[in-house]
This record gives sequence, C-alpha cells and structure tokens, in this order.
Amino acid sequence: MNLDSIKNVYFIGIGGIGMSALARYFHANGKRVSGYDKTSSEITEALVDLGIPIHFEDTVANLEDYLLNSTNTLVVYTPAVPKSHKELVYFNNSGYRVLKRSQILGLITENTFCLAVAGTHGKTTTTSILGHIMKVCDVPVTAFLGGISENYNSNLILNGTEVTVVEADEFDRSFLTLSPNIACITSMDADHLDIYGDASELEKSFHDFAHKLKEGGILFVKNGLPISGLTYGIEDDSDYSVQNIKIENGAYIFDVKTPKTILENLEFNLPGRHNLSNALIALAMAVEYGCPHQQIIQALASYKGVKRRFSYHIKQDDLVYIDDYAHHPQEINAVHQAVREMYPGKQVLAIFQPHLFSRTRDFADDFAESLSQFDEVMLLDIYPAREVPIEGVTSSWLLEKMTNENKLLISKSDIINKVKASQADVILTIGAGDIGEQVKHIKQALSHEN
Repeated sequence: MNLDSIKNVYFIGIGGIGMSALARYFHANGKRVSGYDKTSSEITEALVDLGIPIHFEDTVANLEDYLLNSTNTLVVYTPAVPKSHKELVYFNNSGYRVLKRSQILGLITENTFCLAVAGTHGKTTTTSILGHIMKVCDVPVTAFLGGISENYNSNLILNGTEVTVVEADEFDRSFLTLSPNIACITSMDADHLDIYGDASELEKSFHDFAHKLKEGGILFVKNGLPISGLTYGIEDDSDYSVQNIKIENGAYIFDVKTPKTILENLEFNLPGRHNLSNALIALAMAVEYGCPHQQIIQALASYKGVKRRFSYHIKQDDLVYIDDYAHHPQEINAVHQAVREMYPGKQVLAIFQPHLFSRTRDFADDFAESLSQFDEVMLLDIYPAREVPIEGVTSSWLLEKMTNENKLLISKSDIINKVKASQADVILTIGAGDIGEQVKHIKQALSHEN
C-alpha cells in the first residue's frame, strides 16, 4: 500500500498508547486524522487539543460527520477491539482498507532505516532512550513509543522520516510485521500465554523475529538468551558491557566496554540495574548506527525517563512515592532491586494491582514470591482488561500464596487511608491497569500529610 495516496486515517481505539502515537504521526504528516475510543482519557484529550476529532460511542451514525470514503481512507484498529465492534464491522464490509496497528508500523518501517526493540520487558524504556539519543544526535528519526517520554511529554519523537525507532511487540506476534536494520532482544521470559499457549511457542516467535532483519542487519541479544547475535550485559564479557558501576547522588556512573573502545564516566539517572541494561543496549544500537560517542554520552545524562516507569511523585528525605507499570513477576523483581539499591534499610510498602486473570493464574507462585520481598504489601482486585473472570483466580487467592505476613487485600477506595496509616518510608504503586489513575490522589494526600 502507498501511504502517500491516503488522505484520511481513522483509528478504532485511538486512545491506546501505540495507536495514539500513530495518530500523532499521521497528523504531523498532513493526513486528516479522526477516531473512536471507548472512554475519554488524558491521551484522547491531548489528541483533541491537536485538532483530532474523537467520539466515544460505537455507532456507524457518527461516521457521517467525518466524510470518509473507501478510496482514500485507511482504517487502523487495535486487537483489543472486539471483532463485533459495529464500526469495525462496517468498515470491513464496505470496501475500506482496514489494517492492524502492527501492520501499519510494518509499512512505515519497510521503507526506512529501522531500529527495533523486542523483549518481554524493557521495550518502552529502551525505545525512548534510543529515540532520545537519535534526536540529540540530530538523526532524521521518528520514534514510536509505548509510553509518554518525560523529555518530550509525548509518545512520538519526530525529527524526520528517514529513520524509525519502534517497539517490536511480541503480543499477538505483532513484531513479525517489521523489517528492522538493527534490532535487539532484551528478554524472553514467559508471558502472554493466553496467546501463545506455552513458553516454547513464545520463544519460537522471538527466533522468527530474529530472521526478520533486512539483509546485512545487526541483532543484539541480552547475554544468556538462546539466540545468537552481538551480546550486551552488566559487568560480564559481552560485546558491549557496563563496567565499574558507582552510585553518586542517586545516579549511576559507569564505563562501557565496546568491541572497539572503552567509554568512561557515563552518567544515567534512572534507578535499577534493569534500566542500566536498557541504557546500554540503546547506546550499543546508536553506536552501530553511527552516532558520535560524545553526543550519545550527553543524551544518556539528559534522559529523564518514561511516565509510569519508576516515576517519582514524592522524593523527600523522609518520604518517597514511586509509581511503576510493572505487571510481570520479573518486572516486580526489577523494581524491588532498584528500590533496595537506592534506599537501603528503608521500610517499603508496595500496592499492587494484578493485570489479567490469565497472567495471575499462569504466574501466581512467581507473583507471590516477588511481592513477598517488600516489607508491606497491599493487593487490589485483578484488573480484567480484555478478559472475563476465571473461577478461583482472585487477589485473595494470590494473597494466600504470599509468605510475607504483612499483607492486606484492599479496594481502591481504601488506598488513601491505608497508605496514610502505614509507617513505610518508601511507597510504591505497581501495575498496568487503572491503578495509575490513583496516583494523583495518593500524591495529594501524602503531600498534605507532610
């Protein structure tokens, strides 16, 4: 498909983080963009502020206002939208070009120099670091992010269209639509078993992704993963490795060994070894692309993070409040490591909202183990997202599995009172559901208390 011939782009599920980045991209490139979403949100409000019309009722009658015709309109939808969605059914039955978000990314990256970040954890942070590096190095790049960059207050970094930086999403095997020149795989932990069935099928899809590289392409893999490529790691013998790590004023100071040289005294301000690993692979991909070392170093030092990825909301000597998107046991372990490294000896409270009944069922023992590491744990009910309940899979069932006795099942309406009653020095909210909507209320309550 020639995207140049498209005049209108209509999004079904425009408020999704990946969908809204595409909407911004097409809007910036002069297309008439409009769309539907189930509910209004900060993301949809920001799109409306750009001049993108959005409605929130699934009815074909609304489409008459957008003057869409099948010859010059592209319809983009997310797999989260049910096949019975009235608008989706209408477009499918009326001769429109209807494609999934991943297929559109595939089309955009096909004709650009593409850097793709794959892995079950770390995609969004790594992609945003890499996009920031490329922008600082004045590469003509478009970076599509799966979160809101703190540096740009956007999920799209736009500095040209010759190079693309994208998340290669394993969900629904979406990443197999991409054709990268440089790619990385950060992790291959079992996840999305509702889609894949078992971990071996997930691993097979990563091998399939590794074969999607364009001719002469470069693949990076985290040291220890069962796929061959250039390796990267922390304090090991990888092709690219972080060495001589120190912590100064809450920031990492470190060296990087590359196949050709050693870069000394780099600074990176995000806590946690997982984030240091994300910074390393972003650096490595930028080096292989050809970015100047000094500008890469400057970019890492000025990188501010992604909203809801270890985001500080209160940072005082006597009280710290952090919010994080972690929704897999390995991600919770990474948050725990970061908190303990930055705040040794402090009392830590974690408030966790499990995401998906199937994920809670598949990793219940691992969730129980990872959550039990905190000094105090509060569990919210499971956020269902696209799923219906599974009999016996509840937050109280998960709570029983936890070995930490300082645990509690709470409702969203209880959060403020329970947090204020806690003696914890560090408070965490964790999860990928709607727990993020509670952050401003918790921050406000804690700020008033202090």
